[in-house]
Amino acid sequence: QVQLVESGGGLVQAGGSLRLSCTASGRSFSDYSMAWFRQAPRKERELVARISRNGTPTFYADFVKGRFTISRDNAKTTGYLQMNSLTPEDTALYYCAARLTTVGTYADWGQGTQVTVSS
Repeated sequence: QVQLVESGGGLVQAGGSLRLSCTASGRSFSDYSMAWFRQAPRKERELVARISRNGTPTFYADFVKGRFTISRDNAKTTGYLQMNSLTPEDTALYYCAARLTTVGTYADWGQGTQVTVSS
């Protein structure tokens, strides 16, 4: 099991940027692939991006392609989500998640960090 703590959320104007961090502790972070999800009020949780154990390959949801970048630093046991060109539609609670397998469900989740984009 790995414990995950997100940070970096906040309030930003449309067109602005934020970088989210996900700091892991517990088992070796490099054993885990990780992902970022988000959930807006009254909407289903959705996958934003995911990254493999060593950093490649990555996957992005269509609605963030070209705007968001997922990365990780295994030496720092931290994953990142760089978010640029934010729009009010990006407003949500953002979660990081981790799994030991390359497919299947994510077993470990953080508590989430709120991102609010004003118009």
